Amino acid sequence: MKCEWVKDNLALYVYDELADDARYEFEQHIGRCPECEHELAAMREFRNAFAVPVMEPSANLLASARLHLNEALETAEQGNWLHRWTFDLAHAMQRIKLQPALVAGIFLFGFAAGGGAVYQVARTGAANTLATNRANEATATAQASVAGIRSVTPDPGTNKVTIKYDTLRTEEAQGSLNDARIQQLLLYAAHSNYNPGVRQDSVGLLGQSSSDQTVRQSLMYSLHYDTNPGVRLTALDGLGTLVKEDQRVRDAVLDALLSDSNDGVRFKAIDLLQPVQSDSTVRVALEHLAQKDKNDSIRAQAKAVLAKMPELD
Repeated sequence: MKCEWVKDNLALYVYDELADDARYEFEQHIGRCPECEHELAAMREFRNAFAVPVMEPSANLLASARLHLNEALETAEQGNWLHRWTFDLAHAMQRIKLQPALVAGIFLFGFAAGGGAVYQVARTGAANTLATNRANEATATAQASVAGIRSVTPDPGTNKVTIKYDTLRTEEAQGSLNDARIQQLLLYAAHSNYNPGVRQDSVGLLGQSSSDQTVRQSLMYSLHYDTNPGVRLTALDGLGTLVKEDQRVRDAVLDALLSDSNDGVRFKAIDLLQPVQSDSTVRVALEHLAQKDKNDSIRAQAKAVLAKMPELD
């Protein structure tokens, strides 16, 4: 066996892509040839230098990334394929100019490893490949993360709900509002879905379980952070019965009253705070609105509520 052949197949050997019979001859030659053994050591050192550990992303990160990608694709202006191809090619050529030896080496090893991989696949046989693909597909389906909620449909007259959600494909879950899986999907949809209608439906259904602390926190989050006023109004509906008993909910409604950008949300907040009008913080907030709010209707409603309050001693 010639040294030239050994040097040509160093990459295949290092990446475990050399056929068994050729691998045996290769190793026999390496044992007899110090020069080729030195070349093999250098090749292994090069490979190790580029061995970067791969971290698996979490399910939440994958789901969030898919969601933001969907939103970006809906709003981004797409360039034509010729522009993208020429831009990427120019960028690649610039990198080749800067590092010709490194890039050429990577291309060489990638080509050699790819060729060896084709040989390996052919040798394993079509039956084994098909079985492996099916096993991988089953595993991927079982472990798939939720990428987005497509629709939330309550069943009238019952506490049943049907939720269609996306992984790599659209899937569906059915169950009562008490089911843990259904509640998890609703919580996800309330904060992560790009469709405000789905968010609103989810928040409305969660409002039926507002006694749950996690759901209560979720409703307050939607009231404070959701960009859609309809969703914020629905969150207020879910929190309305809790204003009297939960100081945190009362503070969240007060915050919406004083700072929400939508007047409809603020009107709703005033109505919800009337049962706790004896609270000094609520009184001070209403007095501030009655005197200084820029909206005439808000000022008038605040004054009307204050007029019904008992005088303080």
